[in-house]
Formats: sequence, structure tokens, C-alpha cells
Amino acid sequence: MSYAAGRLIHDADSHLMEMTDCLDPYFEARLLERYHALPVYQAKHSHAHWMNKERARHEDAAYRAAAGDAILLKKNYEALGSFRREDRPAVMDRLGFASQLVFTTFCLGNFGLDQSGDMELCYAAADAHNRMMTDFCSVDRRLLPVAYVPLEDFQRAKQTARLAIQLGAKAIMVPSLCPQKHAPSHIGLDPVWRAAEEAGLPILLHVGGEEKLNPVYKENGLPPVPDFHGGDDNFTSVSYMPIPNAAMQTLSTLIFDGVFDRFPNLKWGAIELGASWVPGWMRSMDSAAHAFGRNEERLQKLSAKPSEIVRRQFRAAPYPHEDAGWIIRNSGDEVCLFSSDYPHVEGGRNPLKRFDETLAGCTPTQVERFYSENFIDLMGEGLARDLRRPGLKATG
Repeated sequence: MSYAAGRLIHDADSHLMEMTDCLDPYFEARLLERYHALPVYQAKHSHAHWMNKERARHEDAAYRAAAGDAILLKKNYEALGSFRREDRPAVMDRLGFASQLVFTTFCLGNFGLDQSGDMELCYAAADAHNRMMTDFCSVDRRLLPVAYVPLEDFQRAKQTARLAIQLGAKAIMVPSLCPQKHAPSHIGLDPVWRAAEEAGLPILLHVGGEEKLNPVYKENGLPPVPDFHGGDDNFTSVSYMPIPNAAMQTLSTLIFDGVFDRFPNLKWGAIELGASWVPGWMRSMDSAAHAFGRNEERLQKLSAKPSEIVRRQFRAAPYPHEDAGWIIRNSGDEVCLFSSDYPHVEGGRNPLKRFDETLAGCTPTQVERFYSENFIDLMGEGLARDLRRPGLKATG
């Protein structure tokens, strides 16, 4: 029996664990040398010998079988299907999820190129990433590739979005960090939102593209605090706190400046950014709209209260350690999504158990919306009709 045990579950967050050379076959050849010179590439390449050992280990059928039997116990590069695409269908069979959004790990943040002056390389890296993701996920229709579109250059952003859709992306990820020279709500980006809306695909924010903690906060005169990997590159309790800050600001700006209203059929999601912040953020926006509504014409033009616009068009995936039931009761039945974060450590060894415990006080409808219906609504045409409720009679 699969992990889902026959339940209808759609997974809003999973990942690849890419090798150093993951983008090389997809990168524009004349720019490959510039890409290889990036510090983040060099840092990854320093582990190439260890990664080659992982490659060899996953070539062994006995190892793959053991990893499949321990589907949620093996994590990161040890996990089945973490980098070999031919193994990923077996992962879906073992997990039993109806579909799964697939994000990068190595390319999150686009190597810092969005904040650089090299827009040619910035968009070339995004295009290479999008080719890689759609190619990896082509092995199984249940795998839904997430493309990335930098928002720095209006014309290039439009072209990258269109190419991603043409390649077969099922969702488009954009950074929550504000572009260098204009707001994320700038009308010059409307062609990006229009392309996604016309294709019926959602726009997603994901951890990795946010504003990072000021490192001075770590200078407390005490020994360094290790993260849960044992190093200091990932999140600790202090660096965890600002994760949703940029997402809240970016999404608020998009709502207040009318982007959600200009594209009323476009859905938005916040993935692996947590969701405990969502209820207070909704109420803060309502308060801002009330306080400044008399003076700001943009607020007077909104189609509804900001919190109502959120329920209409926005979805968020709580972390498994958050109280999903509390979030649902305080934000609305429409907002929350299940995610496993496979094969990352952060997803834990039994996300269904942890979420079920916090959903104990919810109604059956609320639980169903959390595990499947809100995801179906978010994905639109990015999720084929026969995948929405497999085994059930199609509705609509």
C-alpha cells in the first residue's frame, strides 16, 4: 500500500537534488563558461567527487529498492528519485499522491543573478533551469514542473515566461524579493501575468527567493548555532523568522496596486514559506485598506476587501510543524495546501501524521480542501483533468 493509503492527496511541494552539471546540457553554449565561473557553481563543483559517488550508488538496483522501501526515511541525495528522473515514477507510486509540484533545489534564488548587472546570464540561467525541469518531469504526467521567471527586465521576463509555457511548465515561480529597479506590481510585468492567466497556470513564490536575515543578527557573542543539517547555511530559529517578510510585502503590493484584480483568473501561491503569517497579514491588509482608503484611489478601486481577494486567488502551504487547523480557521477554508517537501529533511518522515493531528478539529470539507481541492483550484489548466480526481467521476 502507498503512503497515501488510497486518500486523494495532491502535493504542493517536492524537489530535485541536482548534481553540479545539471544545467550544462540545457545552457546556451556561448554562456556556459560565464555560468561555470559563478561562485555558487564553483562551491557546488567542489563536491563533485562526492556527488559522483552518489550517482554510482543510485545505479545499484538493490540500493534503489531499499530506498523505495524507506521512501520518507531517506532524505536529500540518498532519496529515491532525488536526481534520477527514471526513478521518480516509482516515488509517486510509493507515495500515492495524485500529483506533485516539482521545484529545483540547486537553482533556488537563480544563483543571485537577479541582483547582478548581468541580465543576459540571469535569463539564460532561468531558461536553462526551465528546460531542465520540464525535461525531468516529462517522465511522468503526475510530476508538475515549476519554471522560474526573473522579474528584472520586462521584455526578457515576458520571453522567458512564454518559453516556459511552451516547454510545458505547469506553474511559474517568481521571487518574493523586490526587483532592483521597479515594483513587482509594475505594469511592465503585466505580459507575464497575462501569459500565465491565459495558459491557466499559477504564479508561485517559494523559499529561496526571499530577503535573507541580516547576518549581524548572528553576532551575539555566543557560539554559532548549527542548523538542522549541522552546518550554518540553512535556517535556524532566528533566520527562520523573516522568511515570509518579502512574500508579505510583495503580495500586498500586488493586491493594493490592482494586479490581482487586473488578472482575476490568475491564482497565486506561497510554497515552503509557511502559513502562520497568513491570517495576520490578511487582517493587516484590511486595516491598511480601511485606514488609507479615503486618500488612495487604488484602494477605492479594489474589487473587494484584501482578505476576500486573498481567499479568491491566493493559496499557501503550511510547514508540517505549524498548526494547519488554526491557520484554516483564521484565514478561510480556501487558503491552505498540503505539501511533503520530498525529499528534503524539512518535510519530516511522516507529514500526513503531523498535519492530520492539527486538522483534527476541522470539518471533513476543510480537510478535503487542504489535501486536494485547494490544490486543484490553484493549478487550473496546469493539472490535467484526469489527474484532478483520479478514480473518481470527473466534475466540471
